[in-house]
Amino acid sequence: MRALTIAATGMSAQQMRVEVVSNNLANMSTTGYNARRAEFADLHYQQASRPGTINAADGSVLPTGVQLGLGVRAAAVSMTLQQGSSESTGGDLDLAIEGQGFLEVTLPSGLSGYTRDGGLKRSAEGLIVTSDGYPVVPDVTVPEDARSISINADGEVYAYFDDRVEPELLGQFTLSGFVNPMGLEAIGSNLFLESPASGAPFTAAPGADGLGRLRQGYLESSSVDAVREITELIEAQRGYELNAKVISAADQMLGATVQVR
Repeated sequence: MRALTIAATGMSAQQMRVEVVSNNLANMSTTGYNARRAEFADLHYQQASRPGTINAADGSVLPTGVQLGLGVRAAAVSMTLQQGSSESTGGDLDLAIEGQGFLEVTLPSGLSGYTRDGGLKRSAEGLIVTSDGYPVVPDVTVPEDARSISINADGEVYAYFDDRVEPELLGQFTLSGFVNPMGLEAIGSNLFLESPASGAPFTAAPGADGLGRLRQGYLESSSVDAVREITELIEAQRGYELNAKVISAADQMLGATVQVR
């Protein structure tokens, strides 16, 4: 009774779909979060009769044959690259990336991480870091006596002082891009790692090489569409219920077979 195992793969697929939707809804308020989407593919087929087989009885060619599918499998959980809306915060170190690209940060392991979360902070030494304390690359240090900070669309960081008229250029932020950003490895905390699927990063100033620009005083909100996610949730629930009914029907058929005298 192949229907039992086939329906079981369907229930497992719909369960995974619900888990992806659940994660999206849980991150509706996560800065710079890109919604995920579960993708599936059919499993192998049992070839009871291959298409094009010659009928031994009359020599005719079978136009379709008999191919029995064995269920479904998870093919990928892909990241949608739709940009979230920009929300005004007024923070000097809040940056929204308008367009493609990631901020590069240095992780404690020494590896480079990449994020679109522009909610930056200052460390005790004045170094600009992420909310988790990871330094942004390249390093930019803000002097203690700086009255305010200005970051233009090209990533240039200026500090204003009470005893000076002209601002001081402290450095310039850069952005990193990837040939296949969907291939980045998510590690949590709004961070990604380079992977063989993403390709090596290329780094340039904001606005160059197809990368986006920076907008000070704004943060990129999550790209999760609540209405779409609820629709996905309902569809997954109905699919799960239908596969469960198939298992129940197959069980009843097996029961009827056992009772045959």
